[in-house]
Amino acid sequence: MGRSHLIAAASICLALIVYATLAKLAGRPALMGHHEAYWIVVIERFSAYGLLGFLLSFLLPGRLGLACSLVVAVAMGLELMQAFIPNRDPGFLDVLQKAAGGTVGVMLAQMILAFLPRPPS
Repeated sequence: MGRSHLIAAASICLALIVYATLAKLAGRPALMGHHEAYWIVVIERFSAYGLLGFLLSFLLPGRLGLACSLVVAVAMGLELMQAFIPNRDPGFLDVLQKAAGGTVGVMLAQMILAFLPRPPS
């Protein structure tokens, strides 16, 4: 996958996360309907940020700290922005779930990158 494809994929992933995080509850996408179990919501958050972290890690190979910092900053920033939206409430546990998902995605991509052949220099 080329760098431009990775940038496009990461941008789309981030845009969808921003929409799902900042949309009003009635407009928020849901996998199992709007009355889904809490564990499904946790899996949604973890997976979305895991994918974002995975893509960022491939965009920033060898920059583990930067990729993790970006994912955690996005999670914290979007959660704080929820305080300004009616019917949305920011939560510390939500930030932890999102940051954990993003960090796992970064780590998984770093493990894959460690086994890929390096281009000759």
